[in-house]
Amino acid sequence: MPYMAEARNSLVRFRSPLRGTWLTSLFGAVLLVALPIVIVTGLLSYIAYGPQFGQARPGAVGWLRLPFFDWPTNPAWLYQLTQGLHVGLGLIIVPLVIAKLWSVMPKLAELPPVRSPAHALERLSLLALVGGLLFEIVTGVLNIQYDYVFGFDFYAAHYFGAWVFIAGFLVHLGLKVPLMWRTLRSESLMDVLRARNESPDQGRTNTMNRRGAIGLVAAGMGFVAVLTVGQTVGGVLRKAAILLPRGRSYGNGPNDFQINRTAEAAGITEAQTGADWQLTIAGAAEDAVPVVLSRGRLLSMPQRTAELPIACVEGWSTTQTWTGVPLAELAALAGVSAPRSAEVTSLEQNGAFTRAVLQGNQAVHPDSLLALKVNGVDLSLDHGYPARVIVPALPGVHNTKWVSSIVFRS
Repeated sequence: MPYMAEARNSLVRFRSPLRGTWLTSLFGAVLLVALPIVIVTGLLSYIAYGPQFGQARPGAVGWLRLPFFDWPTNPAWLYQLTQGLHVGLGLIIVPLVIAKLWSVMPKLAELPPVRSPAHALERLSLLALVGGLLFEIVTGVLNIQYDYVFGFDFYAAHYFGAWVFIAGFLVHLGLKVPLMWRTLRSESLMDVLRARNESPDQGRTNTMNRRGAIGLVAAGMGFVAVLTVGQTVGGVLRKAAILLPRGRSYGNGPNDFQINRTAEAAGITEAQTGADWQLTIAGAAEDAVPVVLSRGRLLSMPQRTAELPIACVEGWSTTQTWTGVPLAELAALAGVSAPRSAEVTSLEQNGAFTRAVLQGNQAVHPDSLLALKVNGVDLSLDHGYPARVIVPALPGVHNTKWVSSIVFRS
């Protein structure tokens, strides 16, 4: 048939002497290690936002609801690690994902598209796997690069898209891991890396052998790593982290470190945060009497200093030295000696995170502070002046800035 002949001719153009089961299996084996890390750290990020308080997004997830638990406060860098891995590793494997898709392109274009029920299941798993993975990468990268560019809720789409990908990934594992294992055992990686000249495609002259292809993909991943990891590990690599531009608004002197949302963007004015600003703290009981504290009163209370990171869901993080009043002291002042949770409200009126609920272990941790200073000086307005919350291992956006009230619940 002319149509089938034309389709076969088009498939010939997909051929390459580099494509083969072994190289495809190698790329798949590396992804088999990396992708579960990206998956697990992404799901942990959802739990860290406190779904038990209805503040993780999306809220209503039906039977996809995760078994949540109280997110730990130790070590203080826990969320910095998990989210840094999620975003950083997710970016680093992009060249590998592209290479993997390139290596299997002839298989994806085979005709007829479905030959048996087993083949149909394989194709369906591929659709979920490839479609879900590409959706997660594209939307994730756009969310890192730009602020709220979507016409839909990114968090809901990313969460449900992840489960589509996970389903395809698990089915594909069951179908392909035995073949991948047999193929990789048939030829050692060291033999391939030592080979200088290969002609696996019936004598064709190669412009690059498999060793070169592996080196090219590894170099691409290394290059992306250099452009990424600095936003988590800091140091000299931070300025090279151009793939994580969020959090690049800076202040002055000791306040010269990253923020995602400026006071101007949040609608915070100096009039709201001037000499008349007061903090209201209270217990949740109906007969609880609120306690109103000025900034001067807060400064006169015993202060604690702690070196803590702020880690953002977009992957960047920064560690600074904070000074303020322990939240546990404020809870005691409100008449709640052992709070089970604490609701923190910001002066900010608009946006998704004008309030945050802290777990009991977060509210009583010795280093959980209502911070008044950073690096030995007053907070700047962009960094939350006159007072902000800083809690070990808490997602950055829940370290509420411009705090107006805290209600401790027993």
